[in-house]
Amino acid sequence: MEKDSEKLIEIAKQAREKASAPFSNFKVGAVLVGKTGEIFTGCNIENASYGLTMCAERVAIFKAVSEGVRAFQKIVVVADTDDLTPPCGACRQIIWEFCGDIEIILANLHGKTEIFQMKELFPRAFDANFLN
Repeated sequence: MEKDSEKLIEIAKQAREKASAPFSNFKVGAVLVGKTGEIFTGCNIENASYGLTMCAERVAIFKAVSEGVRAFQKIVVVADTDDLTPPCGACRQIIWEFCGDIEIILANLHGKTEIFQMKELFPRAFDANFLN
């Protein structure tokens, strides 16, 4: 794995520590990298109604979009699990719509990593092309 990706995994681990997960205790951190190198972090933020909980990936994307960034190169997702944790279905939809077929790096706290392209995790995605 390249040095830059290792640094991004460390940043995602730090973002994970800021998670608000009082119900599940399942903390996730994410780092989204803009096309020109901007870095946006996210952590999951739970809510007692569960349905209003926000995943780390969406927090990072929404932060980037709110800052005017619209082009991305990769996203890193870190959780404390033996099996690496991919984005949930809602996050896959948001990643596809805002980021397209970007690189996804999954990592855990024990040094295990896997790299995917978004189209591998979300084949035959629904997007705005179907609305025309």
